[in-house]
Amino acid sequence: MELSGVIEGIEVAGVSGPVSPGILSVVYDSRNATPGSLFFALPGEKEQGVRFANDAIARGAVAVAGSQARPEEISSGITWIELPPATERRALALAAANFYGHPANALGLVGVTGTNGKTTTAFLVDSILRAAGFITGLLGTTGYRTPKGSRIGTTTTPESLDLQQMFAEIRDAGGKYAVLEASSHALAMDRLWGCHFAVTIFTNLTLDHLDYHKTFEDYFAAKRRLFEGTGAGAPAVAVINLDDPYASRLEGLAPRTLTYGLKGTPEITTRKFALGSNGLEFLAQTPAGKIEVRSPLVGRVNVYNILAAIGAGIGLDIPADKIEQGIAALVLVPGRFERIDEGQPFLVLVDYAHTDDALSNLIATARELSPEGRIITVFGAGGERDRTKRPLMGEAAGSLSDLVILTSDNPRSEDPLRIINDVVVGLQKVNAKYRIEPERERALAIALEEAQPGDIVLLAGKGHEPYQVLKDRTIEFDDREKAREILRRKGFLKPADR
Repeated sequence: MELSGVIEGIEVAGVSGPVSPGILSVVYDSRNATPGSLFFALPGEKEQGVRFANDAIARGAVAVAGSQARPEEISSGITWIELPPATERRALALAAANFYGHPANALGLVGVTGTNGKTTTAFLVDSILRAAGFITGLLGTTGYRTPKGSRIGTTTTPESLDLQQMFAEIRDAGGKYAVLEASSHALAMDRLWGCHFAVTIFTNLTLDHLDYHKTFEDYFAAKRRLFEGTGAGAPAVAVINLDDPYASRLEGLAPRTLTYGLKGTPEITTRKFALGSNGLEFLAQTPAGKIEVRSPLVGRVNVYNILAAIGAGIGLDIPADKIEQGIAALVLVPGRFERIDEGQPFLVLVDYAHTDDALSNLIATARELSPEGRIITVFGAGGERDRTKRPLMGEAAGSLSDLVILTSDNPRSEDPLRIINDVVVGLQKVNAKYRIEPERERALAIALEEAQPGDIVLLAGKGHEPYQVLKDRTIEFDDREKAREILRRKGFLKPADR
């Protein structure tokens, strides 16, 4: 593809060197450059991408795009595209769309944003679309799935270049829809720039990611971008949780808004639902008529997620019976209230809850399932992330649990004990009963040893993650597998093995 075609529509400050080199690939990591590459030098947290231009050129890149003027050491045989300051990521997004033939234009995009519930809601929408007979892609925290297969995700929302490549995979396989979690980081960094959404969903907004966004208002502003439009106009339909205080600031941005919730007068709601360990049953009232919900998912929080998914289905004109089938078909979302059953006489649940609001919802859901049993919660806080939420997490877990086992999550380069001390402030504020065990596997074992018949053990924070990020390395660690191993060592047997 000619360079002129790749950078069509991109604002440039100047171009020097060969005018139209042939471009065989677009990359933003110099290590991925090959002969014929266009390398985008993106600004990073610690390094400026332009520093890696020579590495990309040494690997075969024929053109470089960045916001810096052409360095003297760059060969005249290399095309240098100077971009206006702070436009590099938007330029990459547009170049990626050009390079892959604008695949998003052939798809109905459904974007889900909010602090909690994004993953489950995205899974529900995808299940509804597949029940309606569509080929889809699903991109989010638990990984990326296209018709070509699944891959591990390194970020909730992929970088724009990777996103466009996956959109192309879905389009080329005859796919009609892509459902994706739109993180605040991705929205702030313009990974979704140039993408027009058929439906966007707002789940809720609670304290998170202030290490990146600095203020709560900045965090909300990033979420709001999805409803204002990401460089391609506002979404056709916005589905908004009317029970969240920030909902009113999102209404009216899209041509059509559908509201959902359990309070007030939302368009999509239910007045009565049955909570139980085997799932949810209720009748949803919607603009498309009544929809009968039978879902294996449990808990009040999943009532909200299901209502949001129903809103997306209605916004996409999916028949009511297909919406019902899709909701019923979703049996499990990895690491979201996922049950571990090795025949033990108490319930063990693994969940990704890693904010104070998510912990509160998780523990409240567990309490509704077993009002008489004890709640034993194992959790930690991530290192190199927002410190302000740590005592709030301790307060939430401590005020609602009968016993908290405080441990490490992904400490990264931080001292695990320093992280734990931040959380302890919240635990002590509510006079919680707690124990400290920094070694996560040992913490899981303590909780499972402590549990008695009728109790519920909650393993929170890591959910689907099969690893733990330490200071000097990343190790294999999956709460689900570790819990199974510990329970087996205790001699429990599944009913099928007895």
